[in-house]
Amino acid sequence: MGIKIDGKEIAKAHREEIKRNIEEKVAKGVRKPSMVAILVGNDGGSISYMKNQQKLSESLGVKYTSIILEESITEEELLNEIKNLNEDKNVDGIILQLPLPKKFNEKLITSSINYEKDIDGLTDVNIGKLYKGEKCFIPCTAKSVIEIIKSVENNIEGKKAVIIGRSNIVGKPAAQLLLNENATVTICHSRTKNLSEVCKDADILVSAIGRPAFVTKNFVKEGAIVIDVGTTMVEGKIKGDVLYDEVIDIASLVTPVPGGVGAMTTTMLIKNTCEAWEKNV
Repeated sequence: MGIKIDGKEIAKAHREEIKRNIEEKVAKGVRKPSMVAILVGNDGGSISYMKNQQKLSESLGVKYTSIILEESITEEELLNEIKNLNEDKNVDGIILQLPLPKKFNEKLITSSINYEKDIDGLTDVNIGKLYKGEKCFIPCTAKSVIEIIKSVENNIEGKKAVIIGRSNIVGKPAAQLLLNENATVTICHSRTKNLSEVCKDADILVSAIGRPAFVTKNFVKEGAIVIDVGTTMVEGKIKGDVLYDEVIDIASLVTPVPGGVGAMTTTMLIKNTCEAWEKNV
């Protein structure tokens, strides 16, 4: 029987460190860190996510500002909004809620954010730095994955890691972060042959495909670490990619959904904001 990895407890430790760091600097006369979130339109999921960002930010001592723009604005107006935030020395971090309405060039707009304020790690500069092994802002979910793994495994070097999913915001950056820790990494996807056999060779298995209960015990090596990034709403409940009740009997450690990777993501966003703040003040 494996052990549940409690993402909430891991996040709590990071939050305590963040809050202590902010309080120490503010006590010396330094202004609080500042984050701005931009939403175009009125997507309910994004609004809910922003409320969670604001609640956690303010509890840790971070100034949080939300900018909600009408979907009718032009691309030029949105770019000007970002330009103003880029030039504002009192703004440390900028996050653009995605996806944007289809009429916008998402890649162009995302990459217009100053890479030094790109706390979601999505600009071309930060993505390039990540793959070159240079210090940069890392996409928050991928950063959460590596932080969780490192919290339970002291020596990733030489371990076989398999990532299911090749998205630019989770699968690919998570694979690169594991490579940076000298793991031997395989990325799997919808065209991978004999997927369960490939996965069953993994010491560390990360699933990020959004297919509920897809990863069964047949995918898991005995004693493996299993990280479930999937979040899919099923009959009003959030479900992960991993069939938790079955896999926990095979793996040594498993993240639950909810309460695993998702519990860390907003904390990593705020951690990135604080890193930007420390360079800016």
